[in-house]
Amino acid sequence: MESKSEILCLQETKKDNFDISFIRNFCPPDFDSFEFLPSVGALGGLLVIWKGNAFWENLVFINRFALSVEFTSKLSNDTWLLTRIYAPCTTIGKKGIFGVVREIDMPPEIDWLIVGDFNLIRRPDDRNRDGADPNEMFLLNEAINNLGLIELPLHGRQFTWTNKQFPPLRKIGLVLHLNLLDFQVPKYFSQNFGHGNI
Repeated sequence: MESKSEILCLQETKKDNFDISFIRNFCPPDFDSFEFLPSVGALGGLLVIWKGNAFWENLVFINRFALSVEFTSKLSNDTWLLTRIYAPCTTIGKKGIFGVVREIDMPPEIDWLIVGDFNLIRRPDDRNRDGADPNEMFLLNEAINNLGLIELPLHGRQFTWTNKQFPPLRKIGLVLHLNLLDFQVPKYFSQNFGHGNI
């Protein structure tokens, strides 16, 4: 992995455990700190890896859908919160993620970045064919609006997911933020994410 990135976020790891020796198989040595949400069997799993020389960190919370890590830059002393979300694509999983999001009571002064696979779409044009569920779109947009979140635009492509079969394409991955000014986001996050190797 060659990049100036300082944080790496992986989803659908399909692993229930990680250790630093496994991470060394695909990350340079300076990526030496991590938190993970284990998969449930072959479903889900989140991994956040970062350069320990760049940040002080604190695991804020972890549940079956998300993990949040507070980062403080060792260079600037700026503090912000990264939340990784993975919502199962089942009806029960989607309802569960709405319940979790409704319970969030984030103070408005917190700099917050949410990177997630919600397995939901916000708009009909987030799919390349008909079939969007208007109730799910309404619930997702209501949750985003109630938290005062702003979606960062996807650059370089229109969709974040494919099953690599006849072409259903969807934008189900979202990057949302609260209080991060546009000029701050690039130093925290490079939006080059996807699902299904688009």
